[in-house]
Amino acid sequence: MKLGLNGLGRIGKLTLWNHVSRQYFSEIVVNLGRQVGSGLHDIAASIEKDSSYGRLSTYLHGHKGGRVIENLNEEKGTMTINGIPVTFLRKDRNPKDIDWKGNQVRLVVDSTGVFKDPTADPSEGKGSVRGHLQAGAEKVMVSAPFKIKAKGLDMPDDAVTTVMGINDDDYNPSKHSIISAASCTTTCLSYMIKPLLDHFGADRMLSASMVTVHAATGSQQVLDRLPATGAGDLRKNRSILNNIILTTTGAAKALGLVIPEMKSIGFIAESVRIPTSTGSLIVLVLNLQDEIDNPIKRSLLNSIYEEYSKTSPYLEFSKEQNVSSDIIGMPSAATVIESTEIHTRTASIRVNLQNIPNCRFEPGTVPPVIDVPVTQAVIYGWYDNELGSYTNMLGELTVSVAESMV
Repeated sequence: MKLGLNGLGRIGKLTLWNHVSRQYFSEIVVNLGRQVGSGLHDIAASIEKDSSYGRLSTYLHGHKGGRVIENLNEEKGTMTINGIPVTFLRKDRNPKDIDWKGNQVRLVVDSTGVFKDPTADPSEGKGSVRGHLQAGAEKVMVSAPFKIKAKGLDMPDDAVTTVMGINDDDYNPSKHSIISAASCTTTCLSYMIKPLLDHFGADRMLSASMVTVHAATGSQQVLDRLPATGAGDLRKNRSILNNIILTTTGAAKALGLVIPEMKSIGFIAESVRIPTSTGSLIVLVLNLQDEIDNPIKRSLLNSIYEEYSKTSPYLEFSKEQNVSSDIIGMPSAATVIESTEIHTRTASIRVNLQNIPNCRFEPGTVPPVIDVPVTQAVIYGWYDNELGSYTNMLGELTVSVAESMV
């Protein structure tokens, strides 16, 4: 089977790295939608070198690895990368105009970050993710959470959001043609939450909040610049080289699609961007209803994660003291739990039932005050938001979808 790839930004380029390493697909067709530099040699140079991860040859074969990009043919727009034939299309940007059918591509990964609305009409504006289906693809993977722009519209029946190893069985090959692989943060978060939900159940999880301390992304500015017309968040136009920048994340909403039990739990998600190129961290705070005589301790939480890591290839349980650069490029790890920094504290929270809505008392009685034992837990989860965590997980999901199409 051939794989189609739309876009060669950060996730697109590293997805290409991932699949020429896996060698599951016999050929790869990359749509750039425009001319790049002075030709195919400039495209090859961009693919071969990366400021965050070094050279492709080193990623594939270590420091003794030789040349891995060969047989460049400018006229045909082709080259071989690690022995895999790769064709580059440099004409059409609108998904409906890309020649997937003529190139015999049935499965496409859209990594542009532009086409995220599964309800959008392919014939309007710059196109939509559905245009890939109109152009001949049978399935489309989206490397971002869905975002429906029109108010009141529900998620289409043929669209689904999945994280490999968490809810990939929600994908129905006979029903779903557009699959979102959520986001790097949602992927990491889901592996922090799922083991605890399995152990405690949703009823004991009273509330949750998270902050992702996130590396810079391509949407941020290198130097300060004027905001666009109508821009509401002026911080997005400030230099990521010099600042810690408060921003937003859709991880809480996307997590509800991946783990539906979270919809019933009060959950807040925030994001802070920092001046590093990759390697991010989630700080998760949970409030769990507890038993006062047998409080939840860090040893229990560590044992839950350690046992889960023995059966899941995507959760790494670390007993080391890590920093962000240690996570860069770490393979097959959606999340790396920093076990040395898990903390818990149990206390009784006093609740006056008179303040509870719809809680009625007989006239003249004194409203009871009850003590509820609650454990607050702080958990740290590392993730390489580009190659090691997210792109690897996207690759796993892509291969899984491809196998359902054979």
